[in-house]
Formats: sequence, structure tokens, C-alpha cells
Amino acid sequence: MKFLRNLMLSLVAVLFAISAQAWAAASDPAARKIENFYATLIDTMKRGPQLGARGRYQALAPVIDATFDIPTMTKFVVGPTWSTMSEEDHKQLIEAFRRMTIADYANNFDSYDGERFDVNPNVQTKADDRFVETNLVPKKDKPIPFIYRMRNVNGDWKAIDVYLNGYVDQLTTKRSDFASTLSSGGAPALVKKLNSLADTALAGKG
Repeated sequence: MKFLRNLMLSLVAVLFAISAQAWAAASDPAARKIENFYATLIDTMKRGPQLGARGRYQALAPVIDATFDIPTMTKFVVGPTWSTMSEEDHKQLIEAFRRMTIADYANNFDSYDGERFDVNPNVQTKADDRFVETNLVPKKDKPIPFIYRMRNVNGDWKAIDVYLNGYVDQLTTKRSDFASTLSSGGAPALVKKLNSLADTALAGKG
């Protein structure tokens, strides 16, 4: 009986710890935003083959719009020349960057094989931003860390950057990748480049 009692107490303690962790993650709006994003991503992955690339694009578009601050991300990728561009250039660049971002997720997360996403409830705060640490845990491989830099945008927490493996700044990488295109052809050339990358991803060639 003592063994059973100790076992029950241990199980209660484990369940309490799990519940407390889940509550802590859900209690932070920045972490909750990423949890909601991952839930939709997993659902889309499970339906990936039947949806096809364009179906996954349509399924992911609303949650990506809700999760990421696409205008701020686009502005950072473009860099200092943003201030010299017209409002029409801004509009086209934002839409092209949005399209490429959604297409990349639709292409890179096209099926499900037992993966899961873990969100660390201990959200880090630096100045006005919050950093949500997460892991993509494959079925038979090591976890892949992703850190989301979140900022309050008109009362709503949104991601303004993502760090792959915990330190590879995705926007800085893209800014470097697109620098020569901007330098040689300006906004029209970058819009064309972004849409070409989106087309490639939707064709499953990325």
C-alpha cells in the first residue's frame, strides 16, 4: 500500500508540473501566439499531402499574418534604402515578402512524421521585446531550436525575427542574400526575386 501511495503521489506531482508548465506558457501572450502558430502548422503538416502546396499556402496564410509582423520584417530586410523608396514600392515589397514567407512554410513543412514543437514557458524579456524559445523535435533526430523575437504591435504580440538553431538570424541572412539584387535593380528587382522564390517553393523545388 505504501508503494502504491508513493506511486500515486509521484504521478500527481508529474501531472501538476506538466499542468503548471502548460499554464505558464499559455499565460504569456507572446508564447501563446507561437503555440497557436505551431498548432496550425502541425495540423497543416498532417493534411499536407492531400492539401498540396497551394492548399497548405491557403491554410497557413491567416496564421502567418497573425503571427508575424511582415511589414517590419520587410523593412529590415531591405535596409537603409527603404527610406528612399515610394509607398508603392513598400506595398509591393511587403506583399512579395509575405508571399515568399508563406510559400516557404508551405514547402518546408509539407508532411507529418511524428514531429512536435515545444514552447519554453520561460519567456525572456529584453527592452521592449520578448524572446520565445522553442524546439522542433523530429521523431528520430535531435531537437532543432528556434527563437522568436516578439514585439507588441498595437496591443498584439508579433514575431519580428526568427533565430534558427538559437543564433542564426534569419532576417540578417536574407538581408545579405538580397543586397546585390537591391543594389543592381532596386525595389522592382527585389519584388521579382521574392516572387520567383515563392513560385519555386510552391512548385516544390525549394
